[in-house]
Amino acid sequence: MSFTTRSTKKHHERVEFPLNCSVAALQGKKCPNKYPSVFEPDESSTETCSDYFRWIHQDLQQWKTSGITEDMIERGKASAHFRLVIVGGNVYVEKYTRPYQTRDVFTKWGILQLLRLYPGKVPDLDLLFYSGDETKIMRSDYQGPNSTLAPPLFHYCGSEENLDIVFPDWTFWGWAEVNIMPWEDMLRAIKKRRKRTKWEQREPYAFWKGNPHVAKNRLDLMKCNLSDQYDWNVRLYYKNWSKVVDEGFNNSKLEDQCTYSMVPMQHYWPIRRQDKCRDLKFAVEWGNNHTQQAQDIGKAGSKFIEEILTMRNVYDYMFHLLNEYSKLLKYKPTVPSKARRICVESTACKQKGVWKEFLFQSLVKSPSNKPPCELPPPYEPQAIQASMDKIDNIDKQVENWGNVYWNKLNDTNQ
Repeated sequence: MSFTTRSTKKHHERVEFPLNCSVAALQGKKCPNKYPSVFEPDESSTETCSDYFRWIHQDLQQWKTSGITEDMIERGKASAHFRLVIVGGNVYVEKYTRPYQTRDVFTKWGILQLLRLYPGKVPDLDLLFYSGDETKIMRSDYQGPNSTLAPPLFHYCGSEENLDIVFPDWTFWGWAEVNIMPWEDMLRAIKKRRKRTKWEQREPYAFWKGNPHVAKNRLDLMKCNLSDQYDWNVRLYYKNWSKVVDEGFNNSKLEDQCTYSMVPMQHYWPIRRQDKCRDLKFAVEWGNNHTQQAQDIGKAGSKFIEEILTMRNVYDYMFHLLNEYSKLLKYKPTVPSKARRICVESTACKQKGVWKEFLFQSLVKSPSNKPPCELPPPYEPQAIQASMDKIDNIDKQVENWGNVYWNKLNDTNQ
């Protein structure tokens, strides 16, 4: 990954630092010190981060009063796959248990790229990471007068019921095991492939493909599939990943799934877990009878991922999350005795095949020519409540529409 060079008042040349595994091997160093260690942008920041950056403050609110202590980190190790420490711009990792596939490799890679994008700007840190699918730190376990303070655990998932600190997931740099490319390459492929089938010509069904055996909610979803008895306007496909790998992912490209027309409400359509089959059928019926509104919603979702969910924003979100987290630390991070240093060379050069290909594709080759966007202040409590109320009202509105639809359908069939 590299950023476009443009003229600035300092007239700095954009020097790239590509990854050269042969040089590293010849020097006998896993981590040669060839990359700049000081951040010297060509311009100052005048851009404010997107509004969703405000949730950083909310995600860290749990530790605002108490701060984060070494004891919390020690207690959180049992829930983590690995511990990542940054000291003086160098990254050290202590492994605890083996994560699923190479999620940990690509997560660490993402942090290494952040350090290359903003060299010398990321503070010393002590982080715990969990790379599974289920949330870990439940809010209810840390409430009450005699409860202990929750350990900070970085994770890809979050909900109102848990305290996991939401962090950009590994797929932004690639998911090699299922052939999902780094995000910038994946987005280009999606944009190109979706032009093959016009919106009006897409299949009029809700579509899902995946492995249903990893979660109860997915298994329950499979009950909504087409059967001899009923058609819920849903097409669900079980994916056997072992078979997909053997076939070389020929029928499993993410960009090829842009022929279906799932209808969200603005960026998504609310579906209740407890009544998902009926909700899905109504969602598709609504979309097929409100084609322009459904297309507008689809365009809004596409615009969001193309303009807001950029890698620049992903890195800036990481930077501000980690920077705000560092302010909560009540101690100076040090390198754990069992940790080992990692860098781009030690991480990428030993990989093979598509794993190595994706790491090289997502490499940040030059420091940024501008600082991160400016973090906006936290939401006021009343603004958060207003947002929650708005979502709740939309959910109720859609639920009412669905009830009217099903009542009319039942009256017709009687």
